[in-house]
Amino acid sequence: MPINKIVATKRGKSAIAAAVVASAAAGWQAQSDTSRTVLPPAVILATDTLILPWEGMVLTSHWDRFAKIYDICAGITRINGKPVGPNMRFTRTQCEQMTREQIYSDYYLPLVKRVPGYTSFPVGVQAAMLSGAYNFGVGSVASGKGMAGSTATKFHMQGNYRKGCEAQTAFNKAGGVVVDGLVKRREMGDAQRAGEAEVCVSGL
Repeated sequence: MPINKIVATKRGKSAIAAAVVASAAAGWQAQSDTSRTVLPPAVILATDTLILPWEGMVLTSHWDRFAKIYDICAGITRINGKPVGPNMRFTRTQCEQMTREQIYSDYYLPLVKRVPGYTSFPVGVQAAMLSGAYNFGVGSVASGKGMAGSTATKFHMQGNYRKGCEAQTAFNKAGGVVVDGLVKRREMGDAQRAGEAEVCVSGL
C-alpha cells in the first residue's frame, strides 16, 4: 500500500490532456496504432511528465562509474545501436526526442507485446507503467518480474486500475530500504514534479 494518500490532481489531468493533444496534433489516431509514424500520448506523457523531470538531463556524455559505461541525455547508453562514447554532445531538444524514441522502442512496444490489453488501459495508467518500466525493467507476465510481471499490472489487466496504480508504489526501495525520493516518484511527486500514482489515477 502507498505511504501517502493517492489522489487525482489538476496538474495530473492537465498533463494527460496536453499529451493527448500533442500526439493528436502530430497525427496520432488510435491507442492500437504501433506503426511508429507518430508517438502515442502515453509515451509523450511518460517522457515529459514522469521520466525527464526525475531523471534529469545531461547534454554531454559522462562516465557512469557504477555501471562502467558512458551515458547521455536521460540515461541513454546506446544510440543507433552503438554505445555512447566520450565527448558526445546533443541539444536539449535532441535529447528529449531521442529519449521519447527510446521509451517508445525499448519500453512501450515491449509492454504492448507482453501485457494483454495494454493499449486499452487509460493513458495515465500506460504512462505510469512506462515510467516504472524505465526505472525497474519491463520484465514479463510469465516471469513475475519487472513492470509486466508486477502485481500492479495484474490489477490493470483485471480492469482494477486504482488498485494497480497504488500497487506500483511498492517499488520504493533501494537495497531493501525505503527511499524518500522513490516514495515521491512512485506516489504524489513533489512541488515541481508529478508522481506516477498521481498521473495514474488522474486519468481514471
